[in-house]
Amino acid sequence: MDLRSEARRVAVIGTGIADSGVYEMAYRVGWLLARRGALVYCGGLGGVMEAAARGASEAGGLTVGILPGNKAEEANPYIQIPVVTDMGHARNVILVRSVEGVIAVAGGYGTLSEIALALKMWKPVVGLRTWPGIEGVLYVETPEEAVDRLFRVLEGRE
Repeated sequence: MDLRSEARRVAVIGTGIADSGVYEMAYRVGWLLARRGALVYCGGLGGVMEAAARGASEAGGLTVGILPGNKAEEANPYIQIPVVTDMGHARNVILVRSVEGVIAVAGGYGTLSEIALALKMWKPVVGLRTWPGIEGVLYVETPEEAVDRLFRVLEGRE
């Protein structure tokens, strides 16, 4: 498979410290994305990032972590391709620029910055229990709806 042309590149963004409900939602998003053949990108650390990478990895998918620090070892254990940036929060630009679409699960100000960057770059953003009321974000209620909605948009069906 030629990953550059066949697989969708999707970022899963969200809080670095997730409760069990948010962790399970992010896990399910990652799992569903991998089952659909997507490459799953994230910030490479804990919380939502770890959950999505774990879900994708356990579903047989490929995971990419865009890391804020300068050590690949800082990535969570489910990241298969660590990208070391040594850029801190500025790595959010690299993450969002690298993908075709974004699914935001919960999140704090880092997630808010990634949502804003994605919208500024005209990339679709699907929101699942994340920052409410942002114009341009496609809000959904379940991981299944999040993945389906993003794929519909990416495939030009919405």
